[in-house]
Amino acid sequence: MTVVRSSFRPAPWLRNPHLQTLWPVWFRRPRIVYRRERLELPDGDFLDLDWGPLRNGPLVVIFHGLEGSSRSHYAAGLMAALSRAGLQGVVMHFRGCSGEPNRRARRYTAGETDDPAHVLTHLARRFPGRDLHAVGYSLGGNALLRLLGEDRPTVAIHSAVAVSVPFDLALCARRLRRGLSRMYDRYLVTRLRRNLALQAARPGFPIPAERIRACRDLRGFDDQVTAPLHGFRDADHYYRSASARPILARIRVPTLLLHARDDPFMFPEVMPQANELGPHTRLEWSPHGGHVGFVEAPGRYWLERRIVRWLQTDHDAPR
Repeated sequence: MTVVRSSFRPAPWLRNPHLQTLWPVWFRRPRIVYRRERLELPDGDFLDLDWGPLRNGPLVVIFHGLEGSSRSHYAAGLMAALSRAGLQGVVMHFRGCSGEPNRRARRYTAGETDDPAHVLTHLARRFPGRDLHAVGYSLGGNALLRLLGEDRPTVAIHSAVAVSVPFDLALCARRLRRGLSRMYDRYLVTRLRRNLALQAARPGFPIPAERIRACRDLRGFDDQVTAPLHGFRDADHYYRSASARPILARIRVPTLLLHARDDPFMFPEVMPQANELGPHTRLEWSPHGGHVGFVEAPGRYWLERRIVRWLQTDHDAPR
C-alpha cells in the first residue's frame, strides 16, 4: 500500500475547487469520432460501447460518472490521450446513459459490478492477446473498485485507475447538501429526473412519475428511486452496500487512486487511510484538484498524463 502526495501543481489562481471542477466542463471540448457497438445482455437488455480511434495497443475500458457518457469532458479527454499513446480506448455506458432508454425497469448504481464484469469478460475473450486496463471516474470509479474488490476470477484486468471516487456514499450525499456544493446536487438530480422520464413513461414502470418529479436532491432520489429500483430498502442501505471503502484492502490488481482533498463532492475524511488499502493499491492525493478536475493551467490537463503513464507501467499480470 502507498499513500503519497501527487505531482499535480495547479496555477495559483486555479486552486479554487469549484473552478477546478467546472473549468474543463466549460472550456474543454475534445473532438472524438466514436464508433458505437451495442452489446446484448443475458437479461434481455443492452449496453452501448463507444470505441475511440482504432489503435493496436492495449485495451482501456472507461467507466463514466453519474449521468456521464462518452461525451463527458473527462472521457473524451482521456480518449484523446489514449489515442496519442497508441492505446485502444472504449467507453462503457451504464444503462440509460447512452442516449436511449434501456428495455428493463432498472438503471445503474455506484455499486454496479455485473455489467462492467460482463463487458470486461467479453473484451478479454474477444481480444485474448491484448492487455486489458480499466479507468473509472467518480461513480464509475466506485463501481470499478467494487468489482476489483470482489476479485471475480473471470475478469482479468492488468491494471486500473479510479479518479475522484466517492468512497463513502453517505458522507458524499451529505456533503452535496451543504454550501456551494448544492449546485452540483441540484444539477445531478435534475439530469437524473430528466433522463429517467422517458423510461418511466413506459407502462408498468415500478416507480410513479410523480415520485420521480418530487425528488429535490440526490439523497432523496436515491431513497425514492435508486434504492427500490435496484433491490435496496432505502438510501442508507444502498450507500452501505455500494460504497467501495470497506473492500479496498481486498483489491489484488495494481490500482491507482487519484484524489483531491478539496473535492466539493465530498468531505476530506472520505479519503481512505493507508491501513485501509491493500498492497496493490497506490493512493495519490493533492490538496487541490476539485472533482475530476486536476487542471494545471488553461489547456494543460495533468489527469490524462498521469493516467496514461500509469497504464504504460510494466505491471505484473493479475493472478
